[in-house]
Amino acid sequence: MYRAWTTPELIKRWWSGDRGEATIVEVDLRVGGAWRYVMVANGGFEVAFHGEYREIVPNERIVSTEIYEEMPEGKAVTTVTFVEEHGRTTVAVLVQHKNKAFRDAHLDSGMEGGMQEAMDHLEQIAVSLR
Repeated sequence: MYRAWTTPELIKRWWSGDRGEATIVEVDLRVGGAWRYVMVANGGFEVAFHGEYREIVPNERIVSTEIYEEMPEGKAVTTVTFVEEHGRTTVAVLVQHKNKAFRDAHLDSGMEGGMQEAMDHLEQIAVSLR
């Protein structure tokens, strides 16, 4: 699961869910390294996010900033944890915003549905890598 989360070729296959096509996936997987994902949504418009890795514990935890490029003042901190138990990996994603307005804007963007689609694709890729 961790490999599918951190490998650009694999991220391109799951990150956009069913909402478009990931066209750019850049990953400099090290503390202080940057990441950037861009997708062309089904409506033909571009959506881009970027951030910086703050903490990396391989196969266990990634903490990074996350900035939606259309709203750079809304920087969030995202913590992703991977817990393997009995051959299955549980992924937990915690997104922390600096205020309620940014959190609500993120939620109102449709991110929950998109995130679920992406997680469904991520699961399929992780299973295929076994």
